[in-house]
Amino acid sequence: MHIHILDDYFDTLRGLPCFEKLAGHAVTVWNDHVQDTDVLAERLHDAEVLVLIRERTKIGADLLARLPKLRLISQRSVYPHIDVLACARHGVILSSSQHPGTPSFAAAELTWALVLAAARQLPQQVVAMKQGAWQIGVGQTLRGRTLGIHGYGRIGRTVAGYGRAFGMYVQVWARAATREQARTDGYGVAASQTEFYATSDIVSLHMRLVQATRGIVTSDDLAAMKPTAILVNTARAPLINPGALEAALRAGRPGFAALDVFDEEPLRDSAHPLLNMPNVICTPHIGYVTKDEYELQFSEIFDQILAYVAGRPINVINPEVLGR
Repeated sequence: MHIHILDDYFDTLRGLPCFEKLAGHAVTVWNDHVQDTDVLAERLHDAEVLVLIRERTKIGADLLARLPKLRLISQRSVYPHIDVLACARHGVILSSSQHPGTPSFAAAELTWALVLAAARQLPQQVVAMKQGAWQIGVGQTLRGRTLGIHGYGRIGRTVAGYGRAFGMYVQVWARAATREQARTDGYGVAASQTEFYATSDIVSLHMRLVQATRGIVTSDDLAAMKPTAILVNTARAPLINPGALEAALRAGRPGFAALDVFDEEPLRDSAHPLLNMPNVICTPHIGYVTKDEYELQFSEIFDQILAYVAGRPINVINPEVLGR
């Protein structure tokens, strides 16, 4: 099989133990990021299998129409970047493991790193010290403060446990059934979304981006936050109404933000407002970017390829393609 892997920025996959699963296949690994349809169509002209690293490259109908040999897209997790209907029209199977019960501990750990970094102004203190300054401000202690978890899924539950270990009061806002699960797990539940944002010292977002959650965090929610509060987003940028966070930070509610996700990725515009606010910490969507997480994810992704080669596709999102 001719297998193409996109967006492996640091050529990491060839060094992972799971890469041996592709032995005997013709594998091409692309280390840069390209979204131009013409360039992708030329690069992938012989691709029978396409491997994606999360949502780094959008796979639309125009591109799929120009890849006549493509039979399988193998990836992991959600797939808002893929035109699933176009895949079906062109007979392309989409295999994507939803890894039930397995949170991304890498993403949860980065979330907590950003919480600590924002609370103690770590990036600012490091930069200032390198410039010859000695202490530029006073941080916050986490113990005794309120951690708000918006979205109580696999990662949200893990981060809630970190908050509990740090002696924080943890409260949750989510769908009704999920709020009940949070209560069962011993966490607080706010009376409303507005109260949740108004009473949390730190709010961490942990929802999937679907139509129902797009823009679920509103300008009013942000305006209700304390001027000392921190908003952390390692989930998806469009969970927040476009432009609302920048405006809220300028208005001083919340006072700080720590972000790993952005409306446009890769974000290379150094003039972007969020990159130039002193009360914002930004990281380049590295929540899942660890060798350990890659080994876990791509072991499943490569297993999906082997299952297809064996004639028994697994984790198929568009089963109507099977049997064609």
